Amino acid sequence: MVNTSARLLRLLSLLSTRQSWTCADLAAQLEITERTVRRDIARLRELGYGVESEMGPWGGYRLGPGTSMPPLMLDEEEALAVAVGLRTAAFSGVSGSDQAALSALLKLRQVLPARIAGRLGELDAAFTHTARPDDGQISPALLLGLATACRRGERTRLTYRDGAGTTSARRVAPYRLIYTGRRWYLLAYDLTRQDWRTFRTDRIVDAAAIGQAAALPDPPDPERMVGTGIALRPYPVRVTIRLAVPADEARRLVPPTVGVHHPDGDDATIIDIGGPDADGLARYLLSLGRPLRILHPEEVRQAFLARTRQLLEDNQ
Repeated sequence: MVNTSARLLRLLSLLSTRQSWTCADLAAQLEITERTVRRDIARLRELGYGVESEMGPWGGYRLGPGTSMPPLMLDEEEALAVAVGLRTAAFSGVSGSDQAALSALLKLRQVLPARIAGRLGELDAAFTHTARPDDGQISPALLLGLATACRRGERTRLTYRDGAGTTSARRVAPYRLIYTGRRWYLLAYDLTRQDWRTFRTDRIVDAAAIGQAAALPDPPDPERMVGTGIALRPYPVRVTIRLAVPADEARRLVPPTVGVHHPDGDDATIIDIGGPDADGLARYLLSLGRPLRILHPEEVRQAFLARTRQLLEDNQ
């Protein structure tokens, strides 16, 4: 005889396939009595599932909104289609859904039967992620492995190639994967250097979980740390400005990959921006077309004033 838990899952599956079921139809499908159907419906409601009922000879039960999400009953083709869709969303970066899609894909792959996982692996090998000229290819298996390490808090051994092409071994405690709209980054605690680091995932040659849990000391804000690394570290000159616009508008004018933002009240934003030289930063600040004040350094302020005076002279 089917146990209660299995019967409830079958009942949920049936309710999700049709707009409405009569009690008699459900009883026939499940090979139980109508009294047992009513009892199981009551159990589902206690668990938070929104099972609605309609009275009368043509009434019945239907699955409506509730506090709990019913488990998805997918056949092989449906599971494969969902996995492919999640994989595509994870690499698209559309509307910030990439991290959620990657997390959902990770959960789905952990429970896929071996035959479906094998087919998905074949598709992974056939798919190509088109990168920018200065980007490397990202292995879906590597990305999912890093996501697993982040979720489980496992120490991981990385083989990492830096910007100069030098390969080194790193022992890290992965914390978060961050997608900037262009690249994936891994935020991890470097166990050797005893400090937080960001790693471009397209430069990770290999990653292997050691299997030991790692305690993370005061994790930083992932988005801010990656943004700081992208916007400031590669440049020899930095400028701090106060832009007279709210934080949301400031992020549209100066993307997080260009500047690091700090809200300054409701109507202004402090932004740190890196550049190749003072004159280049002055040109960029003029292109923003918004009221701003340069807080420091003085060399950028003077370059900005010089360019402003030149514009005034050219238009007199």
